[in-house]
Amino acid sequence: MERRLTAIMVADVVGYSRLIEADEEATLARFADHLHELVEPSIAGCRGRIIKTAGDGLLAAFASVVDALNCAVQIQRGMAARNDGLAEDDQIRFRVGLNAADVVIDGDDILGDGVNVAARLESLAEPGGIWISARVQEDASGRVDVSFDDIGEQNLKNLARPVRAYRVLLDPGAADLGRRAALALPDKPSIVVLPFQSFGPEADSDYFADAVTDDVVTALSRWRWFFVIDRNTSFTYKGRSVDARQVGRDLGVRYVLEGSVRRAGERVRVNVRLIEAVSAQQIWADGLDRNMADLFALQDEITEHVVAAIEPAMLDTEAARIARKSLADLSALDCFQRGMWHFNRMSAGDYHQALALFRQAIARDPDLSLGHMGLARMLYGGAIYGWSREPVADLEEARAAARRAVALDPRDAYGYFAGAGASLYLGRHEEALEQAQRALALNPNFAFGHFRLGQVLIYFGKPAEAVAPIERSLRLSPYDPQIAPMLQLLALAHYQARNYDEAVGHAQSAVRLNDSRAAAILAASLARLGRFKDARAAYPNALRERAHAEAPRLVTYANPEDERHLRDGVRMAFLSEDGEGEPLY
Repeated sequence: MERRLTAIMVADVVGYSRLIEADEEATLARFADHLHELVEPSIAGCRGRIIKTAGDGLLAAFASVVDALNCAVQIQRGMAARNDGLAEDDQIRFRVGLNAADVVIDGDDILGDGVNVAARLESLAEPGGIWISARVQEDASGRVDVSFDDIGEQNLKNLARPVRAYRVLLDPGAADLGRRAALALPDKPSIVVLPFQSFGPEADSDYFADAVTDDVVTALSRWRWFFVIDRNTSFTYKGRSVDARQVGRDLGVRYVLEGSVRRAGERVRVNVRLIEAVSAQQIWADGLDRNMADLFALQDEITEHVVAAIEPAMLDTEAARIARKSLADLSALDCFQRGMWHFNRMSAGDYHQALALFRQAIARDPDLSLGHMGLARMLYGGAIYGWSREPVADLEEARAAARRAVALDPRDAYGYFAGAGASLYLGRHEEALEQAQRALALNPNFAFGHFRLGQVLIYFGKPAEAVAPIERSLRLSPYDPQIAPMLQLLALAHYQARNYDEAVGHAQSAVRLNDSRAAAILAASLARLGRFKDARAAYPNALRERAHAEAPRLVTYANPEDERHLRDGVRMAFLSEDGEGEPLY
């Protein structure tokens, strides 16, 4: 097959399905007019050819990059003139993507990654806009009456390597504005919370929407690994209809949170969505329907719900983005975030990879508190799950790493959370309790802070008090990757508080999620209820061996009676079978 260097143009209509649904005949007629009167003559006049059309889109090829860009500019300026005076909902607007690459000539068609790049750039362009690759910008710069806004490297769908992209500024005088708007994205995951829109006749609806926005901004700001735009800046967008991509470019953020509040009598509906600003892709959305009985309690509930969901959604997206980078290109923060991805997988292999990445993060930036925090979490994780060869030494190192993390950033709740874990597994109960409480004082919406407080309270001899914070952690992060250990801990709290029926339910849920350690609690709870046959069935030999191998060996109860209570419960489940049993805890 023949190969040829080609300038590729991909264009399609924004919101075509909506336009067709509103008025099919009129839309088809107007679209045909635009093609015949503007698009086709522009392509021919710039010495290009249409390769194919598909519904509302087209693919065209040019021998010259300058010709391709001139054509795209003619089309977009011409469409702006043709749309002038029309209601926004009636306008037909194109997005255009341009790339220059070596393509395969297959009859009348062209194929290759270069075509895919143009298509992906087109999908990122704003309505009426043109996005181009770096090669197009380099060849056309100074030769076409436009300016360029450097958007930076973009991770495009189904493409292995990032592509540097530029937005074409059709007004040459916008060059300075474009340069001012092209803020570099921070190393941290970055977000702006736009003012929630208010709908409804109630006079205080607008006030309530603003209050929720303020609370969400404040709560997100407590996460030290997020870059959050200040509320004074975000409120400059109040009452404006804005495009998420433009907001992202204006403020230099990767994520935009939008929301609305609709009141009707004593009912309120809150809708929220999180958008990846570069692609305008929605990565999370949710809605809440509530009564307005207690306005402040409702405000708190909405804030907690939104913030608890946003954190994992953003971190999952960041992990996927960072996974595309080579190790040599990773920054210290990238190393930390990739390390956390391995941490959440909780396997022996991931343990070693996470440790290496956290140590890399510290080597690249010794003052990155998150690197020390991640190292502390992984070291004590390896110690308690049996992956460490020297668990006590690793726990001491974890404690030191956590102390270093909070010394570098005393306001990071995660640092105190990590320190509480290391201290607990070293039997320093009072120190662990103090650090867990400090973590929650810094961030009351910290799901794992509540988890850690509950854990410390169990081993401190206060299991009944532990139930509430553990339930709180589940409420704040109901889809957490670590949901099984959270349920297992809740089962243990109920067991030690002598609530055996409750313990059974939570232990069963944890076992279904493959937490073998919860099987010991399930067996002990069933035995305490006199259900010995069920207890033995819940804890078969193979599972006992696996759980025994994975069990935490280092946590000691402040009150030895609590440890005996669990051991005796497990033993009771097997007395009739072997007379001894093999207690796990």
